Amino acid sequence: MSVQAMLCERIAVAKDLMKRAESISKSRAGGVEGGAKLCSKLKAELKFLQKVDAGKVAIKESHLQSTNLTHLRAIVESAESLEEVISILHVFSYEDQLGEKQTLVVDVVANGGHTWVKAIGRKAEALHNIWLGRGQYGDKSIIEQAEDFLKASHQQTVQYSNPHIIFAFYNGVSSPMADKLKEMGISVRGDIVAVNSTFEHSNEDGYLSANESDDEDSPELLQVSRVDRENVVATVAFPTEIKVDVCNRVNLDITSLITYVSALSHGGCSLIFKEKVLTEQAAQERRDKVLPQLEEFMKGKELFACESAVNDFQSILETLGGRGERDRAAVLIDKINVVPDQPSERALRLASSSKINSRSIIIFGTGDHLKAITMTANSGFVRAAANQGVKFSVFIHQPRALTESKEPTATPLLKINSSNNGF
Repeated sequence: MSVQAMLCERIAVAKDLMKRAESISKSRAGGVEGGAKLCSKLKAELKFLQKVDAGKVAIKESHLQSTNLTHLRAIVESAESLEEVISILHVFSYEDQLGEKQTLVVDVVANGGHTWVKAIGRKAEALHNIWLGRGQYGDKSIIEQAEDFLKASHQQTVQYSNPHIIFAFYNGVSSPMADKLKEMGISVRGDIVAVNSTFEHSNEDGYLSANESDDEDSPELLQVSRVDRENVVATVAFPTEIKVDVCNRVNLDITSLITYVSALSHGGCSLIFKEKVLTEQAAQERRDKVLPQLEEFMKGKELFACESAVNDFQSILETLGGRGERDRAAVLIDKINVVPDQPSERALRLASSSKINSRSIIIFGTGDHLKAITMTANSGFVRAAANQGVKFSVFIHQPRALTESKEPTATPLLKINSSNNGF
């Protein structure tokens, strides 16, 4: 292929990848974190290739063959192959064996965070040679990178389990390397190719030589492993369904207890309240019903709540709750395992702030101690805790207040609509 033909082909690939990356970025409500970063990298690559095409930049054919497009294409294809992609090119922090802070880029985070993918575009020969110590100075082998991924994943649990790691090879991986990765607990995706061992002569300095003399003074034979990319031992596709360890425990905080029994969540949302915040919540409920979301998440799981959460919830009910809300609360409490306050050590280390108070530390900390996912509408606390380095496993939903006692002074929407139609 001529340089010009190769250039045109690379430009067409870059444009196609741009469209696909934009589609991935919009595949999730609110967008996929890092999607814009991926699009930006592809845009920069396309801009560079177009400058070359316009004669503004002179490059060699070898440069065209080693553009970043190979890796970027691998990322796009990986993201397209998995469900629930939440992040692309995400940077995780972790501590190495010496306790020093390190960072790791995960190309695709999928399955709601349970799956990490490293997309690899380099050829199998290059990867194998680096592993054998034949690469350039500073090159890190795939096996060394796998060790980093394992360290980081053990420090970044998702719902109290370690993310599943996939190394996706888009230009093949040698069979010995694939076996080593599997032995380490890492899944391999792509073509697994054979490695052939041959014997070749070396010169007196130990380097390979073309000399094949059988004389006694001839250089010694060295065993050399060469990757045979034409000999594909196996092809492994992304699994259609990745089994993850799903946490079966739910910790309900005060906001979730209130939301679950609120009259708003049980059909009382077609009202205009005197309080603006209640009117806004009613409008939210008409657009997006919250109770089915809570019930779907809670289904089949053990339900917990700590004593502080239940006691405060019941105090709020006595003050603001209507009869229906109190009845629903009694039924809900019967389904819940009420446990003593027992916050985890890391929760107790949180410093108090406008978003972090002792009650929230106890409630979220107890969920953490139980290894339960805390169901909450208190996203402010979750963000504030994360800013202090404490990430809780949570299911965040929209809030709903107790409104039954406010209904007598509220105006039905039907009445307002009738009045408007009368003008």
